Parts: sequence; structure tokens; C-alpha cells
Amino acid sequence: MRVLLFMITLSTLIFGKDISTSEVLKNLNNPEWIFVDTRDTNEYNGWNLSNLEKNGHIKGATDFSYAWLDEEYLNSKNEAILKERVSEKGIVKGKNVVLYGVDKTQIGKVENYLKQNGLDEVYTYNLTENKDYTQIPFETYEGYEMLVPPSWLKEKLEKKEVKVYEASWGSIKDAAVYVANHIPGAPHINTDSIEPPPEWMINTDENLIKFAAEIGISKDDAIVFYGDDVMASYRLATIFKYLGVKDVRVLNGGLAAWKKAGYKTDMGVVKATPIKDFGSKTPINKNLIVDETGAKEVLENKDKTLVDIRSYNERIGKESGYSYMHRKGRIPGSVWGKSGSKSTTLEDYRNIDNTMRNGYEIISMWNGLGISEEKDLTFFCGSGWRAAEVLFYSEVMGMKNNALYSNGWMGWSADPQNPIEIGEEK
Repeated sequence: MRVLLFMITLSTLIFGKDISTSEVLKNLNNPEWIFVDTRDTNEYNGWNLSNLEKNGHIKGATDFSYAWLDEEYLNSKNEAILKERVSEKGIVKGKNVVLYGVDKTQIGKVENYLKQNGLDEVYTYNLTENKDYTQIPFETYEGYEMLVPPSWLKEKLEKKEVKVYEASWGSIKDAAVYVANHIPGAPHINTDSIEPPPEWMINTDENLIKFAAEIGISKDDAIVFYGDDVMASYRLATIFKYLGVKDVRVLNGGLAAWKKAGYKTDMGVVKATPIKDFGSKTPINKNLIVDETGAKEVLENKDKTLVDIRSYNERIGKESGYSYMHRKGRIPGSVWGKSGSKSTTLEDYRNIDNTMRNGYEIISMWNGLGISEEKDLTFFCGSGWRAAEVLFYSEVMGMKNNALYSNGWMGWSADPQNPIEIGEEK
């Protein structure tokens, strides 16, 4: 009889039944078991959006947010990415997969997807139904608060505790998305203001500080950037962190995340209110951005790595990635850090909803490319956008001494005296 009872219990577990806290604890470090957080990505990072006693995710767990299965994300390209990511996360046949979260419907959504794709050994664990979940070790990203959820931003805006800015390329005349729907109270920032044409390389320190005052930002402010194209918001965030603004954050997932949360947007144009003085004559966080000389110093330092955040075709010199940039190739001594399929994308570092990919996967990707997170990393791309986003993510993960070579390939290739390499790497 005791053997029969065991067989019944085991069979029910295999078909997605709940497991207990003690079973979670027993198998937490078992390589045959994988724990998967099905909640909002921001909760995985560290935000407490469900009134739990613990922030973040179960230590060592990967993520598969229920939101990634929403209809607006599942085009053919994203479906292919999602299937590839499931495998990379270790959610594979033969493993005991534990899906956990706070909502049965959300957990069930992920469970159904996995079962439809051939996984049968799926278990579930509900944090709100197991009050003793507090016995399980949790962890957060050290800098998770830099990347904010829409609910936090809405609350802070209502209390007038932050300033919010939309970032995109082009003047108001070009910014149709902004004019049609922007977060209430958000002025528009044209990225040309911080990297003027025709070179689109970083503006002078003096002009950057002058621009900050013109749009109403002082060094003592708390500011949040967002965009329809999220990459622009990370570019601006890195510039203002460099200038030394006290509290700089980015809306995780950008405008789409705000709208998906059901929050209102406004039409028209919000004019920024200028201030007299930024509060400093020079950038306060000078080490965050390096110039060409600084990039060369990185190449000569064995404790540092210059990381190329460009597409593979840019890296090997098959294309420059930009219509106005004609020299092709890579900086000798730099290490490829991946990015995406072209110069305007960064899918290797994002989830399909344009939120930050989990840190375990980013570091695993780096390690596979010969990049050690134990070294100081300086990121570059074509002109600073993609590299700024990756730098920001590294800071979210808690890395302290990383930097941006802002002018990147555009600056390096502009000097014919600088060496370049072309072709496949050995």
C-alpha cells in the first residue's frame, strides 16, 4: 500500500501538480531540477510587486514570464527566439521543471506552453499558497532599482518625486509617436542634442551640461528615461549618469510597457522648464565614458576588456552598419560581445518584450565569448547606443567599474592612423 501511494503521488507531480516547500528546498541545488520564475520580469529582477515578504527570485532560478506569451509578442521571429531561449535556460526534456509564481493562471499559461512543446515533467509552486516559502533563499540584482516597472513610475509621477523624459532620434516634427502618445508630463529629447550631426559623436562636456539645464535637469534630480525605441533611453541615461545626476533610471520595456500596464498617455507636446544651473561645471562621473585614448589604454591593460557590442557582420567587416559610415572592420584586441542581427537591434540582450534579459544568461553568453565579468569592461558599438544599454544592464547586475567608449567604431574608424582588422576571427 505504501508503494502504491508513492506511485500515485509521483504520477500526479509529473503532470504538473503542486510541490511543497520542503521538496523545493530538497531539490534547489539538484542539477536535474530547474526552477523557473513565471512572474513579471521586474519582480524577477528585485521589485516587490506582489506584497511578498521577499524580493527578487529564488536563488539560481531562471525566468520565463507569462507576459511573453501574450499575443502581441508572438510573431514568427519572437516565437523562434523564445524556443531558442527555453533551451538556453535549461528548460529541456529530461529535467524536472518547477514553475513558480503568485498566480495560478500565469503559471498555467507557461505550463501549457511548455507541455505543447514536448515537456511533460512540469511541477508548479505557488508562493502565495505556501506561506513557508520564506524558508527558500531569494536573490536580487544589486542595482535592480535602476530599471523601473511602470507601476513605480506612475506612483512617483503622481507624487511629483521624479521627472520623466521621452528619448528618440529626431526633432518634434519627426517624433510622431511622441506627439501621438507620451507619458503625461514627459518632454521629448532629440538625441541629436547629445550627439550632434553629421558625426553623431558625443557632444562636449560644456554643451552637455548646458543642455541639461535647458531641459530642466540638475545634478540633484531623480529622472527616468523611456522611449518607444528603448535603446535611446539607455543612451540618454548613460550621458546623465556621466554628468553626475544623483538618480538616473530607465523604464524597463519602454513606452510599450507603460501602455500594456493600462496607464494613460497624452497627445501633443510638453515643453521642458529650463533651470539656471545644472549644479556642476564639469561631469561628476568622468570615468563612466572614455575617449579614444581611454579605449587604447583599456586595450593595453590585462585587467580590462574592450567589448564590441555590434552585429557579427559589422564585427567581421562585411558591413559598417550605418549608411554614413564607410570604413568597416573591428578594433584589434577588442572582444566580440554580440548584440543583435543588425545595427538597430539588441535582441541578444533583451527579452522579446524589450525588457532586460536575465543576468545569468548575459554572463553565460559573455563567458562563452571569452569575456570575464571579473574584469573591468568597456563597451563600444557604432556610436554608443547599443553599448550604453549593455553598460546599463551591467550596472543593474551590480558591476561597478565598467565604462562606455562612446564614439566607438565611428570615432575609431574616422582616424586613418588607427589599425583595423577585417574577416573571420580564428
